[in-house]
Amino acid sequence: MYLTEHFGLSLPAMVVWGLMMAFFFNAFLWIANAKRNNVLLMLSLVVFASYFTSDHLFSWFDNSSVYLSWAIYDVITLAVIFSCTYFIKGVKSPAFTYVIFVLCSNTILQLLMYYDLHITGNVNPWFLWDFYSLTVYLLDFTMIIALIVDRDILGLNTLKNRFLRIGKSRHLQKQS
Repeated sequence: MYLTEHFGLSLPAMVVWGLMMAFFFNAFLWIANAKRNNVLLMLSLVVFASYFTSDHLFSWFDNSSVYLSWAIYDVITLAVIFSCTYFIKGVKSPAFTYVIFVLCSNTILQLLMYYDLHITGNVNPWFLWDFYSLTVYLLDFTMIIALIVDRDILGLNTLKNRFLRIGKSRHLQKQS
């Protein structure tokens, strides 16, 4: 909670601003015919809309269940992304992997925080709280960068492809 104690609501606002800039950047590239990547445009729009609405509806929820609300927002965002990409052929954007990874990681961390605060009733700060605040913001800023540059900046796509190749080779070995 070190980050949230010292920066308050400015870090979430910076994340929403960064996602808005990523969407505007991708919309500009799409309109200018510089890069007609429908997946990247859709990803940046959906993630920006999700973070924007969850940030503005923050005050509607009490503090203990806000983590559950954010987790639900992320799950809905994932569902919207998967349903939209179902209709778009050839999802080859590296940012897609980053957005899915970040939203899944954030959902897990938010559910852990909800469990810690609401279910167990813990009120004493401990490692999970600091880990949550640091990790969520690092992941969110990584997602913003991935949406802007559309590159495999941390090697997640390479790692994903390696695991898929290993799984495919094991599957072929079992069949023969």
